[in-house]
Amino acid sequence: MVDENASFEDNLKELEEIVAKLEKGDVPLDNAIEEFKKAMDLVKSCDEKLNNAQDTIAKIVEDNGEIVDFNVE
Repeated sequence: MVDENASFEDNLKELEEIVAKLEKGDVPLDNAIEEFKKAMDLVKSCDEKLNNAQDTIAKIVEDNGEIVDFNVE
């Protein structure tokens, strides 16, 4: 299970560790499947955090505190 309170960087590091472990190829099949499921949950969590960051960056706050879309197309 993925820790929802973990930072993007922590999740990414854990994902990299899982990938390295699976790339070695010496993980039993049942463990590999569990690791793969965990990796997919980490990918989902990282994607959500990136999307939230992108949404936040896409907006700016004016001097009066009003939030304005900052999408430049």
